[in-house]
Amino acid sequence: MDLTAPRRHGQVSLRLVRQRDARVLQQELLSNRAWLRPWEATSPDGPVSFDMRMGVRRLLQQYRDGSGVPFVMEHDGEVAGQLNVWGIARGSLASATIGYWVSKRFAGRGITPTAVALATDICFSELRIHRMEICIRPENLASLRVVEKLGFRYEGLRRRYIHIDGDWRDHYAFALVSEEVPEGVLQRWIDGRAPQEAATVPPADRLHA
Repeated sequence: MDLTAPRRHGQVSLRLVRQRDARVLQQELLSNRAWLRPWEATSPDGPVSFDMRMGVRRLLQQYRDGSGVPFVMEHDGEVAGQLNVWGIARGSLASATIGYWVSKRFAGRGITPTAVALATDICFSELRIHRMEICIRPENLASLRVVEKLGFRYEGLRRRYIHIDGDWRDHYAFALVSEEVPEGVLQRWIDGRAPQEAATVPPADRLHA
């Protein structure tokens, strides 16, 4: 799969991460520690070294192996965060999962929903992925607004699903399949046709999360 050309909508662009991005990404992560820590994946085995150069190498290897697609989100050409498509499964499953982070100074500009829509469209139309999933902590209201805007469908509560900020955390699971958005996720959102009620979490799951 060749995804070297950036994809753009308005001021937002999505492109593959490059090895030379490691320095600016590490600076953004370090300067946004308080902002990002509550949502960052951690290891149940204890702290791990923070080396973005090694992290970018690992992400690019996953891209070469076909198991992931590591993107950088930009706003007016400035790095605003990362979006990773990971856990790509081929064959009868044909699914993947999206995870992302955005710097605090870029929050509220519509960067994340635009990037998620672009990435999902790439996966559906070019990589022949059938199902895209996003899992979100119940406390992460900003991310919940992203799936609501884009019309991702709520699929259920996953208990103690991912190790985040030092413990196993519950997550809400949302998904789309390609047949639901023949015109594309981005175009559906632009046209105002994304069913925002699709992401509604049932009261019972809100109570138990």
